[in-house]
Amino acid sequence: MSQPREVTVLGSTGSIGRQAIAVARQNPDRIRITGLAAGGGDVATLAEQALALGVRTVAVARATAAQDLQLAFYAAASKKGWSKGEYSLPEILAGPRAAEELAARPADVVLNGIAGSIGLGPTLSALRAGRTVALANKESLIAGGDLVLAAAAPGQLVPVDSEHSALAQCLRAGTRGELARLVLTASGGPFRGRSAAELEGVTVEQALAHPTWDMGPVVTINSATLVNKGLELIEAHLLFGVPYADIDVVVHPQSIVHSMVTFADGATIAQASPPDMRLPIALGLAWPDRLPDVQPALDWTAASTWEFFPLDEQAFPAVRLARSVGEAGGVAPAIYNAANEEAVAAFTAGRLSFPGIVQLVARTLDEAPDLGVPTRVEDVLAAEKWAREHARGIIAGG
Repeated sequence: MSQPREVTVLGSTGSIGRQAIAVARQNPDRIRITGLAAGGGDVATLAEQALALGVRTVAVARATAAQDLQLAFYAAASKKGWSKGEYSLPEILAGPRAAEELAARPADVVLNGIAGSIGLGPTLSALRAGRTVALANKESLIAGGDLVLAAAAPGQLVPVDSEHSALAQCLRAGTRGELARLVLTASGGPFRGRSAAELEGVTVEQALAHPTWDMGPVVTINSATLVNKGLELIEAHLLFGVPYADIDVVVHPQSIVHSMVTFADGATIAQASPPDMRLPIALGLAWPDRLPDVQPALDWTAASTWEFFPLDEQAFPAVRLARSVGEAGGVAPAIYNAANEEAVAAFTAGRLSFPGIVQLVARTLDEAPDLGVPTRVEDVLAAEKWAREHARGIIAGG
């Protein structure tokens, strides 16, 4: 029997990381996790994960967390009733570049589940070291698109977002020359069907009440504004090299069909499964193979209805804005993403209306100087810094 595939998990204490660990533990003969990285805010969980998996290396972004992590290892071990000598402590890497260093260490796959564009450095580090990157960190690809594409060899990037995993699966049904269109599905969020006027008084609590997915607050609000779908549109273009004019977005409230591909002969192939991130995570770890019994399949003995609606771009302009941002290229996607993060923070703090989120992003983009095409990570970070400061200035000025 072949050896298990060795995997490094970046962002191990977050939702994606925890589910990846669960998938690996269900398939020990296929997947072995050998490295973990996390921010350092939850060292107890990180220590428990590391000891349970027997990893070689653990990385924490906060340099001050290294000592806390060591103490957490001893606490976790004593909780299991282990004495010294019954377990070995992994190597600890600490500091803002720790995840980058770990990403370059020997492994078959690096799963990047870090949240935000701080995942860009580790993505590039893993690619340059020749690792296959299972990418759940869409922001690093969007913010550093030119840099990531320049570093990635064909097939080196494997998508973990449910929509892009679905597209990758559907694309197996035909050749590149037979491809006509990519179709991204969107749940529509909690405000599907509302007019632009009806969105004016939306509250934070309402925006956080997603009908089908359980996600963190920023992603949930991005889903409500459809900024998330705008980011995924840019991601689809970068991952699959399909022109923006050939990528559609359709609203599908049930979140059962995760995306579709239409081919030149008029056939459309869809990937359907109950909404559960374990499936795309498992595919990311084992690609191009499938792991057994990852999640329950659809129950075809029960009646169900699947609905599809055109996107209302007047009420939800984020996708149209993302399309123009993607076509502009350079650092424009990084500005879009960074300005949105500031806008979401202002909205949750009660300093910005719900429609004001995308309006702020659009204004920041309109007022951006020509920052050129990024040639290094620092160029992307500089563009993000400008976007954040400019967006904050707009918010402060009312």
